[in-house]
Parts: sequence; C-alpha cells; structure tokens
Amino acid sequence: MNVKTILLTSLSALATTLSYGREEDKDAADAALEKKADGAAVGSAPAGEHDPSDLAKQSQNPIANLISLPFQNNFNFGSAEGGDLQWTLNVQPVIPVELNDDWLLINRAIIPITQNPTSLGGEGGLGDIQYQGFLSPQTGSDFTWGIGPVLGFPAATDSTLGARRWTAGPAFVGLLTKGPWVVGATVNHQWDWGGSGDSDVNLTFIQPFVNDNMANGWYLTSDPAMSINWEADTGDKWTVPLGAGIGKVGKIGKQHVNVKALAFYNVAKPDLGPDWSARLQITLLFPK
Repeated sequence: MNVKTILLTSLSALATTLSYGREEDKDAADAALEKKADGAAVGSAPAGEHDPSDLAKQSQNPIANLISLPFQNNFNFGSAEGGDLQWTLNVQPVIPVELNDDWLLINRAIIPITQNPTSLGGEGGLGDIQYQGFLSPQTGSDFTWGIGPVLGFPAATDSTLGARRWTAGPAFVGLLTKGPWVVGATVNHQWDWGGSGDSDVNLTFIQPFVNDNMANGWYLTSDPAMSINWEADTGDKWTVPLGAGIGKVGKIGKQHVNVKALAFYNVAKPDLGPDWSARLQITLLFPK
C-alpha cells in the first residue's frame, strides 16, 4: 500500500467517523427530547454513559487516568530535495496505573512505522521505540503535572528510520483545565548512551497544546510538535510548526473514539525537513 492510498483511506475513515458522530448527536438530541417529555432532566449523560465533552477533556490530558490507544498518522509534505511525501504512523498505547489514592503512573509507548520517499532512500519499516513514564499526583485541582523518564530503544529496521541509539532523559508535562479550555505543554530531552548508530542524540522536544471544547464532543485544537537537535548545524537545529485543527469525541458502535485532523506549516526547519504537514489521529478510548 503506497502513501497516497494510505492518505485517502485515512481521510475516508475520518469522514466515516464524523458521520457516525453526527448521527450520534441526532440520536442524543432525540433521546433528550424524550426525557424532557417524561419529566427527566436534560443536559446530563444517561446512567452508565460518558458525556462526550467531559471525555474529550480527559483524552486531551496526557496524564489523565484513561486507557487509550492512539493511531497518529503524520503526512510530511516537501521532505528532502525532491519535495516528496513521507508518512509515519505512531502507535501510542497509554496505560495509567493507580499506585495509591494519591499518585498515578502513566505509561506511554511511541511505536513509529515510517515510509520514506525515494529522495530519502525509499525505505519503510519500524523506527526507534520510545517509552515515557509520568508520575502524577491525583489532586483534583484545575492544574496538574507529571514528571518522569523518557527512554529510547534502538528498534529501527533501517538507518534512515531512526538513530539506532539507546537514549534517556527527563520528561515533564503540566496543564490547566478551566471551563472549556485544556491548555498545557509536554517537554522532554534525550541524550544517547550507546547503540549501533553513528549519530549522537542530543534532542529537546516541546509540544504545547491548546484545546477549546464545544458542545457534543467537538473541539478546536492545536498541538505543534517542536524540536531542537543540538547536534545539527546552526541552521538545521530547530523545527517549529504552526497550525491547528478540529476534533470530535463520539462512538462507533459501542467503542468510544476521539478523531482529530490538523495541518501545520514549518516556520523553521532543517534543510531536508518538510515544508508542511498534516495529522490525522484516531484514538480508541476505554473510560472506566
């Protein structure tokens, strides 16, 4: 399957999911009218159900007590000299563990699968795998935070798909949830300490995020993934994308899902970096 086919398939999946969301909104509205006619309260989710807007806020919180399985499709346009398309699917399972009544340990893996354009060698396969662990207090306040390690494992099946180095470093996330807003940032830094790759790793990752939640699980979002490669030449150190998108939390059958689509333009990038990118993420949610 080539990258163009993957893009068309992903967009088809987005349209299908949003169509389910519209039908679900209509069904919810019809159910609310029936309850009102029966004298029931309107505006709260039925017993045993999860309110889409509340679930959207949970899914936007990287350290929420919520099991999830994101499939993040990244389409990079204008990569390398040929201006070709690069596709990366990040599979990112998130499993929180309640250590006690006061603390959570959020475990997240990032497993990248990449198809490079011919101008970058044309290789496809698995990239280096990353683990993030956040220790976070369960305070119940509007502001929450988490801190822990980020570890990299040299799993790349080709030298063009990853550094093939063991890496480690600190990671931090902080966020504020207030009204319809979920605002925060994730920051980590990695150094290499071994492996078969030839390139040293000295990399800072910064991802601010802003979410404005609306009715029925819809939201506006921006979460540009910035990086600083301290080993690169002066003009190639920074990658700074700017952009935004839209998302919706709903259900397909009985499965809770969060679907979002965003586009970014790189205002700063390495010489061989993409000019702009698009992201389509479909996340399976497993609320308690």
